Amino acid sequence: MCGIIGYTGKLEVQNVLINGLSRLEYRGYDSAGIAYFRENQPHISLRKTAGKVKDLRAVCDKVNPSTCGIGHTRWATHGGVSTANAHPHRVGKVALIHNGIIENYAAITNKFNLADELQSETDTEVGAALLNHFYEETHDPKETIRKAVAEIKGSFAFGILFEDHPGEIYAVRNVSPMVASFDPKIGAFIASDVTAFIEHTNRYFVVPEYTIASLSPEGIALEDLEGHPVTPEIMTVDWDLTAAEKDGYPHFMIKEIHEQPAAITRTITPRIKNDLPDFSGDQVPDDFFKGAENVTIVACGTAMYAGMVGAEFIQNHLRMPVTVSIASEFRYSQPVIDKNSIVIVVSQSGETIDTLEALKLAKQYTDRTLSIVNVKESSIARESHYVVYTHAGPEIAVASTKAYTVQVATMYLLGFKLGLVNGRLTEDEAKERVQALKAIPGHIEEVLQYENQVKELTSRMVNAQDAFYIGRGLDYRVAMEGALKLKEISYIHAEAYAAGELKHGTISLIEEGVPVIAIANQQKVYEKVISNIREVKARDAFVILISKDKEINDPTVCNVHLSIPDVPDDLTVFETAVICQLIGYYTSVGKGLDPDQPRNLAKSVTVE
Repeated sequence: MCGIIGYTGKLEVQNVLINGLSRLEYRGYDSAGIAYFRENQPHISLRKTAGKVKDLRAVCDKVNPSTCGIGHTRWATHGGVSTANAHPHRVGKVALIHNGIIENYAAITNKFNLADELQSETDTEVGAALLNHFYEETHDPKETIRKAVAEIKGSFAFGILFEDHPGEIYAVRNVSPMVASFDPKIGAFIASDVTAFIEHTNRYFVVPEYTIASLSPEGIALEDLEGHPVTPEIMTVDWDLTAAEKDGYPHFMIKEIHEQPAAITRTITPRIKNDLPDFSGDQVPDDFFKGAENVTIVACGTAMYAGMVGAEFIQNHLRMPVTVSIASEFRYSQPVIDKNSIVIVVSQSGETIDTLEALKLAKQYTDRTLSIVNVKESSIARESHYVVYTHAGPEIAVASTKAYTVQVATMYLLGFKLGLVNGRLTEDEAKERVQALKAIPGHIEEVLQYENQVKELTSRMVNAQDAFYIGRGLDYRVAMEGALKLKEISYIHAEAYAAGELKHGTISLIEEGVPVIAIANQQKVYEKVISNIREVKARDAFVILISKDKEINDPTVCNVHLSIPDVPDDLTVFETAVICQLIGYYTSVGKGLDPDQPRNLAKSVTVE
């Protein structure tokens, strides 16, 4: 959700903040703002506006020597999109930026009689007013923060300026992510993620929950709410600035589509030894898998669709019961899990709030929780009993591409290991599957050669109001991800259907010219899917067929055929997903949209 950054040091803060916010645009937002100590004096100035970071830049000073301040990109939750609702919020001597939700903002307003001080519709301004209320009593930033967080229910990552303390930034968080960094040659940073300050330093630490961080040009001091010093774990980013730049591509999304072969190779290679799955480097013991009776996979959105692919393999080939749950629903149901259950949670950011809370619930029933995440020391990674990090590198486009395929690759390796440890796969069978998985990056390179052909065929889709994806079995699972890609970045209504369900009502939606992306890669149901495709083609749909057939020229089957390399049916998901990603991307571009920043969407959903 919201992007936050704070800086104090030797550089001109306005440039640091605006450049940092530009790097956080991928998180999704609708307004932006900064606050800083005017000419490093005890006076806080604000600049904010509805719109993009470029609009914020336009209302900022051309010359600004200030060296301490905070910045924010807001994704509207409480209150509409307006300059008044944009962060930072200032009340009295306090300026505040916030990622999260203050759930009891109304109760706080009433308890402390804050209504007359509020000018916006946001819960964050209530937080600023509460901080100012206690600051007027204590004149002590840390004591103010202690008193304020004791009143607040909800999630928050706060960056705070107190007018009487120029050059200083204070921060505290609960649930919502926040990282920090200090370089004696440059200064101190806080941010929602390291992308905001990666151009200045690659060393950082995660701010622990309910720990007050005090930033100055001389360093960062941490203490818990009782005043005891806290020593953080310093980490190093394993990617450089170029990984968070377009590198000559027109958009991050197409760059990240092309990065998938390398990302998959980086993810699976350390976990393969002698052509067998090996998670010893992740400190996941064989006992984690041994004796497991069932598996529950919990995730949201694209991560959930990756989980569905893993579930398809585990259930169909290992004959082990698997449940895939939407995280936001899992939390409010009665999980059927116990000490013999494995729970796998999947999240690119490791901060998805519903998935994090679902994980906490699962831990009440089993000691076998494992997370698949892309961000080191993220909240979900720290909460899990075990964690397997994907190595996709930063994914900047909101629509997930490489994060999805590395999650799927990781799910397969976990499935192979689960089968091997429990005697449901022989060593030879596991080796054969691992060898096939190792070949996938090369096959994706082949599929990427279809890029111009896909770009051309999407000219038939840019004016479509609806599109449908159909398939059976594993193909249906990847169809759901394909439909999501199209709808989220092109704004075309897209749905995925199990092909066998067409005659049970869905086929009434098919009319002349409507695009249907049909997937037929599972040989056991191939003929049945072709029959289903003929049904929609007979109703004059525009059919794009993705299959392993060398060539299909039958006009009763499809208008366009895209042939993918011949791999085991289980692994066709990778090649098919890449084609679906290209269809979504070029449809969006063809409509003149920005595929990197689709409307109303955020990269990391950190509020409920």
